[in-house]
Amino acid sequence: MEPATLKARLGEQAAAEGFSAARICRPDAIPEAAARLAEFVDAGRHGQMGWMAERMAWRGDPAALWPAAQSVVMLAESYTPDTDPLAVLKARDRGAISVYARGKDYHDLVKKRLKRLGRWLIETGGGEIKVFVDTAPVMEKPLAQAAGLGWQGKHTNLVSRDLGSWFFLGAIFTTLVLPPDTPEPDHCGSCRACLDICPTAAFPAPYRLDARRCISYLTIEHHGPVEEALRPLLGNRIYGCDDCLAVCPWNKFAVAASDIGYADRVGAPPLADLAALDDAAFRARFSGSPIKRIGRDRFLRNVLYAIGNSGDRALRAAAAVHLGDPDPAVADAARWAVERLHTAM
Repeated sequence: MEPATLKARLGEQAAAEGFSAARICRPDAIPEAAARLAEFVDAGRHGQMGWMAERMAWRGDPAALWPAAQSVVMLAESYTPDTDPLAVLKARDRGAISVYARGKDYHDLVKKRLKRLGRWLIETGGGEIKVFVDTAPVMEKPLAQAAGLGWQGKHTNLVSRDLGSWFFLGAIFTTLVLPPDTPEPDHCGSCRACLDICPTAAFPAPYRLDARRCISYLTIEHHGPVEEALRPLLGNRIYGCDDCLAVCPWNKFAVAASDIGYADRVGAPPLADLAALDDAAFRARFSGSPIKRIGRDRFLRNVLYAIGNSGDRALRAAAAVHLGDPDPAVADAARWAVERLHTAM
């Protein structure tokens, strides 16, 4: 089959599988990625994410990850929310959970679809494949921009003129030579909505992120206590943060979620209920959710920070229960919350 014909059929099959868009680039399409990654890590802006510093040769150069690969198929899968994700921030006695984590674990959903599409590609065009969803040393966002799926906005996340901001990325590396697409240029213009809304000023400059101040990093990746100066800025965000995504004006073009698995299963639960979860109850409540990955202790730490920010003195008892918690970060968060609510009006 001619490469152009195979590419066209691949796009049709990707849509049939539920992907919102599919584009192609070469493995060597992001030559600037290695230097940018090194700058980010050398400045310490990756925080405790040591995995970013590991295997940097692979992460910075997709061609080194699998030298046999000739093409990279980048795929987008929409998970657009049905409601305004910022509205929950006003409900201070409830936990705000990032949209992507309210449904089933996207790693599982996207990878199953990628594997089915990959099998179709082998059966139809031959060659070999490897599929990746977030967990491998692959820089999905630069590759997606090189493939024409969108561009990395001033908040460093991918934005699309056709899909907005709410979509996951997956990659299929293949030994097949497929015609590449044109990279997507930047369309942010003078807009800085994503920069201005960030509660913790995590963007030292447009297109630059300091993960050490990012709420998504602090609530998900960061181990141990969060710096006290940052805790009040977390508000009621207990897992991730959607602020910079939610205000992007390109979301007027966002499309509906492609899989019912992304439907909201957790909502905005009361902080008091979450503070009462022991390890077994936490695991049961968030089974099949990406939230389960951070474990009960880190999640409870986040909940206690939110309780401290709630201004609701009725929640003091829910926090005080954990003053003697075996996990030092949890006990410290409980102390901080109790002290904050003691002075709350």
